[in-house]
Amino acid sequence: MTSKFLDIFSKRPEKIIKEPIKVTADYREKNSLVISELISLGADVEVKELKVADYIVNNVAIERKTVSDFVSSMINKRLVKQLEELEQYASKLLIIEGIDEKDLYNDEAEGVNGNAIRGFLLSIVLRHKVPIIFSKNSEDTAKFIFLLAKKKETEISLNAKKKSFNKKEQMQFILEGFPGIGPKTAKKILNEYKTLHAVFSAPLEELQELIGKKAEIFKILDEKY
Repeated sequence: MTSKFLDIFSKRPEKIIKEPIKVTADYREKNSLVISELISLGADVEVKELKVADYIVNNVAIERKTVSDFVSSMINKRLVKQLEELEQYASKLLIIEGIDEKDLYNDEAEGVNGNAIRGFLLSIVLRHKVPIIFSKNSEDTAKFIFLLAKKKETEISLNAKKKSFNKKEQMQFILEGFPGIGPKTAKKILNEYKTLHAVFSAPLEELQELIGKKAEIFKILDEKY
């Protein structure tokens, strides 16, 4: 009995194999301090060409901007295009890095008013639906990304239900499927024409008088597949 008792405790415990903390980074980030910080934290960083975003972590697309890059890309509207591309992902983040090193709202070199920057930040959150994280420096950015990489993906409930739209919402939803037609414009069109048939039958000149250049997208109705 004694030998059997001792034998139970003589077995070596099985090693727990930890899954690597994976991070995918765009090749243009390879010289950034963020990648070296991630590696020092223990992340397995794969560098490759990403068509959208600077980092992909657990199906979350992350766009990283230093304060200076954020301001300049706001001015030349490059960031607007990048935000629109991020919309392909259900989960996305914008990290603005370096707020401890440079005042975001006081860019004398670019001559940008602080309220213009604040307004653009509001647009990112409210219009583009992209959350913003402000990090102190590259080390802080890496810690945010590493923490996100450690989190396991939440399983999607199989009991999720599709939202049922009422008649007005269905009509608005169809119009919003056209590029450049947002909720406000869609409602304006429907309030004027009442039915989708009337909208799609309306002369382009009429639509242009109502919503301006956005009406040009409706030219596609006459195009062949």
